[in-house]
Amino acid sequence: MVSTDSSASFYVTTPIYYVNDAPHIGHAYTTVAGDFLTRWHRQRGENVWFLTGVDEHGTKVQRAADAGGVTPQEWVDRLVSTDWLPVLGTVDAANDDFIRTTEVRHIDAVQKFWETVRENGYVYAAPYEGPYCVGCEEFKLAGDLLPGTGEFVGQQVCPVHGRPAEQLSEENWFFKLSAFAEQLITYYEANPEAIQPVSAYNEVMSFLRGGLVDISMSRSSVGWGIPLPWDEKQTVYVWFDALLNYITAVGYGQPADTDAGKLFAQVWPVDVHLVGKDILRFHAVYWPAMLMAAQLPLPKKVFAHGWLLVGGEKMSKTKLTGIPPAQIIDHFGSDAFRYYFLRAIQFGQDGSFSWEDMSARYTAELANGLGNLASRGTAMVNRYCEGKLPAAGVATAAEIALSDHLTAVLAEAEAAMDRLDFSTAIVSVKGFVDAVNMYVTEQEPWVLAKDEANTERLHTVLYTICESLRAMAVLYFPLMPKTMTDLWDQLGAAATIGNIADQRVGDIARWGQLPVGAPVTKGAGLFPRLEEVAE
Repeated sequence: MVSTDSSASFYVTTPIYYVNDAPHIGHAYTTVAGDFLTRWHRQRGENVWFLTGVDEHGTKVQRAADAGGVTPQEWVDRLVSTDWLPVLGTVDAANDDFIRTTEVRHIDAVQKFWETVRENGYVYAAPYEGPYCVGCEEFKLAGDLLPGTGEFVGQQVCPVHGRPAEQLSEENWFFKLSAFAEQLITYYEANPEAIQPVSAYNEVMSFLRGGLVDISMSRSSVGWGIPLPWDEKQTVYVWFDALLNYITAVGYGQPADTDAGKLFAQVWPVDVHLVGKDILRFHAVYWPAMLMAAQLPLPKKVFAHGWLLVGGEKMSKTKLTGIPPAQIIDHFGSDAFRYYFLRAIQFGQDGSFSWEDMSARYTAELANGLGNLASRGTAMVNRYCEGKLPAAGVATAAEIALSDHLTAVLAEAEAAMDRLDFSTAIVSVKGFVDAVNMYVTEQEPWVLAKDEANTERLHTVLYTICESLRAMAVLYFPLMPKTMTDLWDQLGAAATIGNIADQRVGDIARWGQLPVGAPVTKGAGLFPRLEEVAE
């Protein structure tokens, strides 16, 4: 349902990313998806809270810091400041908060949470012995591992990282995960929309119906973590620390009359957790069980997107397939990066990144499609009307058809965004761009301009082009904020209508918003020609 209530809240999270190394475009993909979604909801007039951040504890970080000859805190401080925070600017993310699991606000709330769960009777001491994947930072079940190949023949390996799991033997504290299997099954049967897409829902339900076993919630052999408040020889297992960021960042455990406490009351439960499909089990099984144990509401939706593939393999630093976002953005620009990954890949499915495909789409859809339309429209207003938007005359069937098309596009895009079907939303707007380009070709304003008898008709066509561009700018602003702000300025809309970020989605299809006389300028091309990349 589309909300028009300005008091409505919409809380979206990305996973908090692990900082053992620099970010790649797989991380940027999730962040851009969250940013597109939350910018769209902001333009519905909702009070949006968009959270991202980093997970800084655990074995991987401790080992990476040791190998680098620095303390774990020094290691994460450097990576966060030089790599993780800058990438938010690189992809133009408008997040409301950035949580680090080494922050005091997080540490204190994690300890409070686990004290509560222990007091509720869901934590106990016991030995753990079994496989552990350091790459996943996950206690593995026997059925999770696969027979190794190549150098790992004869060993059991993690299917994600392709490396053998380590065998652990520790005295730990356990979380009574098994106590929540039936409750979770009942909840998800009543709320199937809480896990999406359908393939993810089916995967989780199959796992739950196979039964749950209790899981270690602490580590005795890992010093880099949050100490248990009742046993300081142990640290909280990194996932049972990291998952809590979704509530610690918005004020869990703070007094109700404080700003933090009020934020928690406003935004929890979260509307959407965006996660990669490889961490679905943590978010759709362990996390809601933890919340049940603490008597807190469950997330409204966990959406598991697919992997970005390079050479048929999941993008990964471990397998040397991780591509830094700046490598692509330096060539195509941040808006084209955002457009391509959410338009070319169906959100929820795996998708392969191809430099050639991105170049082709950039040229055809952005440069020759939207960019050329904007360039022609603004240029003709300057050439034939001295840069002042002319008044439209009587609308013909051609103009009425475009107005009706815009109304249909808005409805389709709204419905798609509610489904987190980003590609369909984007393609529906692209269809409107194509329709307006066809309108320009058919109406031939350059021919109309040759005869003064056609002046009224020429003005109608030029107004229609610019008014269509006005709608496109707002529709695409959540996806391509920089370029659409530029287009908005070229149309004279900033000076006559107001800030593009203040325009409401529900008002986009109201025809005739650009005022007559608006100062239209032809600026630099929105999507300039790309230089060839040397092989």
